[in-house]
Amino acid sequence: RADGRALRKLPVHVGLVVTEEEPSYADMASLVVWCMAVGISYVSVYDHNGIFKRNNSRLMDEILKQQQELLGLDCSKYAVEFANHDKTGQVLNCQSTLKVLSPEDGKADIVKAAQNFCQLVAQQQRTHSDLDVNMLDNLLSSTNGFPDPDLVLKFGPVDSTLGFLPWHIRLTEIISLPSHLNISYEDFFSALHHYAACEQRWGK
Repeated sequence: RADGRALRKLPVHVGLVVTEEEPSYADMASLVVWCMAVGISYVSVYDHNGIFKRNNSRLMDEILKQQQELLGLDCSKYAVEFANHDKTGQVLNCQSTLKVLSPEDGKADIVKAAQNFCQLVAQQQRTHSDLDVNMLDNLLSSTNGFPDPDLVLKFGPVDSTLGFLPWHIRLTEIISLPSHLNISYEDFFSALHHYAACEQRWGK
């Protein structure tokens, strides 16, 4: 937590995007627990094959195990809420909230939101002029309750976020790292340090 306080700015929402073919549950769990420990409130985990989302329970079990191992008796101070639908009952003093996402939460979610808006217009509950950024944000289900990511840590050799929340990352800082496999806390904290030092011009 002291490391987080030492940074000039700390992201509120971090996306962890794996572009490698073989995702590691243990290494991803370490990254999530480190995010929690430095004080990041929202964490999204994504891989383009949807492996983490399909095996959500396995990832959550690994996170809880590493929480205990890395944080020990202080574990209760660093509680995590699992925001995915099949784990909504598992809330531990929510201080960090985690979502596990797959490509269906990206472009497909935008298509579904557009369809829902068209239905509202057809039912005369909305007019076409009501559609703006806030309206679309409210219609998107994949990030309901989550702020847009401030920072995406992209792991792997592919120079693309491979469909990770295309609507939400228009102002997001993206930092590429070679791999999430065997990643060290020093590599993770160095990326946070890089984010804290960067000047965001918001398109200006």
